[in-house]
Amino acid sequence: MFTGIITDIGTIISLEKEGDLRARIQTAYDTQSIDMGASIASDGVCLTVVDLGPDWYEVQISAETVEKTNIGRNNWGGGKRVNLERALKVGDELGGHIVSGHVDGVAEVIAVTEEGDSTRVTLRAPHDLARFIAPKGSVALNGTSLTVNEVSGCDFGINFIPHTKIATTWGDVAVGDLVNLEIDTLARYVARLAEMPSS
Repeated sequence: MFTGIITDIGTIISLEKEGDLRARIQTAYDTQSIDMGASIASDGVCLTVVDLGPDWYEVQISAETVEKTNIGRNNWGGGKRVNLERALKVGDELGGHIVSGHVDGVAEVIAVTEEGDSTRVTLRAPHDLARFIAPKGSVALNGTSLTVNEVSGCDFGINFIPHTKIATTWGDVAVGDLVNLEIDTLARYVARLAEMPSS
């Protein structure tokens, strides 16, 4: 489990296809404190560490994960920056919301507008996920816990303050970007309860 509070920005060093996709990610984390088999959310995708170096770790990415996320569509390649978060430990501060690292779908950035020091980003969610997104609700986008400002059909808006733009890759956002979307688990359960017939 994760909180959606990004703690490092990693860089994709290399990608290799060997059955599954294998990625090496450079990080500022102390890799001596990372266990083999640990989970690290990389752009919101929970990935398992399979190798470690002095300033990098490697993960294997299944074909299913490539298909369901922006990894294949965004062409993860050398030099791409990704939001990183290590798994939540008991007793850690829960500054965002509960995030599983299991991406539900891919949203597209359709507008970017500067508003003072902040940036307003409008995204379009897949139709089957749009009903789970509500004003003032939470979503995880590329692993970042964010509050939804407004919703119109499949489109929803997010406001990025300067700190978030510096501490994450959101400072690089552009129209056309494809973004990993994880809906709030609570929203999913509320929607499911609403669908159940009353007795």
